[in-house]
Amino acid sequence: MERKLSARQIQMIALGGTIGVGLFMGSTATIKWTGPSVLLAYIIAGVFLYLIMRALGEMAYVDPDTGSFAKYATEYMHPIWGYLTAWSNIFQYIVVGMSEMIAIGGYFEFWWPHLPAWLPGVIAIVFLCLANLISVKMFGELEFWFALIKVVTIIFMIVIGAGIIFFGIGNGFHPIGISNLWEHGFFTGGFSGFVFALSIVLASYQGIELIGVTAGEAENPRETLVKAIHSTVYRILIFYVGAIFVILCIYPWNELGRVGSPFVETFAKIGITAAASIINVVVITAALSGTNSGIYSASRMSYTLAAQHQLPKTFMRLNRQGVPAYAVIAISVGIFLGLLLSALAPLFFKQSANAFVVIYSSSTLPGMIPWFVILISQIRFRREHRTQMAQHPFKMPLSPLSNYITLAFLLLTLIFMFLNPETRISICTGVIFLALMSVVYVIKFRPKKG
Repeated sequence: MERKLSARQIQMIALGGTIGVGLFMGSTATIKWTGPSVLLAYIIAGVFLYLIMRALGEMAYVDPDTGSFAKYATEYMHPIWGYLTAWSNIFQYIVVGMSEMIAIGGYFEFWWPHLPAWLPGVIAIVFLCLANLISVKMFGELEFWFALIKVVTIIFMIVIGAGIIFFGIGNGFHPIGISNLWEHGFFTGGFSGFVFALSIVLASYQGIELIGVTAGEAENPRETLVKAIHSTVYRILIFYVGAIFVILCIYPWNELGRVGSPFVETFAKIGITAAASIINVVVITAALSGTNSGIYSASRMSYTLAAQHQLPKTFMRLNRQGVPAYAVIAISVGIFLGLLLSALAPLFFKQSANAFVVIYSSSTLPGMIPWFVILISQIRFRREHRTQMAQHPFKMPLSPLSNYITLAFLLLTLIFMFLNPETRISICTGVIFLALMSVVYVIKFRPKKG
């Protein structure tokens, strides 16, 4: 493959993969569990995600290769973990891409109510598939601009919000202040509510590990990855925490359910009459960004599986631009088939919409598998590279203690997700998927003894 992804593009790829529709349209969902203390949940989750990214960065600095964490899992844990990690990534991004393409039809209905809901998704899949086939640089450039639109919108939201909170702009020049953070309670759901919210917040950060997948196609990979990891995590924290701080100050947390999208309402508050259309454009680009990243990441994991002889060699074939073309097409077709099934399902199953929610949420546990294998692989990686570690400039802080604490944190959130009725099904379906893939590995790929 060709190293054509710049530091500028990789930083935006990681931002774009993490800041999605959930922040713009669904930020009230995380707030309902614990009220304003959700700000602490975002900060705590962000600190642990930084440690995970540092563990990944330590390994990628020495061995920047396509497939990164799946490859590390194979080498430093066991081949079955590399297999499960790659398939978890593929499963996660096909499901997420499918959901984004279904959602995009709903976004276009805002302007054209009679447009067939499946049509925008089909056009978007074809467009993103072709863009990924042209070159990795084209993928990176598209993702840069998609992510930039989201970032600019969030910055604009934070600036406008600060004007309303501290100067009363849009509120008759009567500053709203920050008293809404505590006037109606801070830890409103108690300890269990806070941990429930923490698990949902943690899931919203999924996609940040995409930096690792880009390692094999990054320009000057050592310098690029170090710079990207350093800057990406604190930027994500600023955008998430800043935007939700503004929302919680302007609107009492217990009234957010009646507000609709807080972004739309905040823009409208200072007289931007096209606020709904602006946010609709942003969520469309967020959906395109999520699917674009998904096609890229899942196709590279397919390439890694083919290199391990766990998928046909066809998935390793590169076109003239150094892109695994068959893998890109296969992932795009997978997303298209999901879109097709979602369009046909209501004809046969009245509860198909609910079934789709279950399928979408089932990607939560597979999406966390890379984090577990990164933390465990890095401990064993350090033992096997003692001489290189002596001069390593980008070590994981306080390892291995920080690894064990982060692993305990991830396990705790999974336990609470199982205890929470609203997330229990997603954990169970994720467990079933991982169990099935483990059986497939044992039957087809386990090394024969003797």
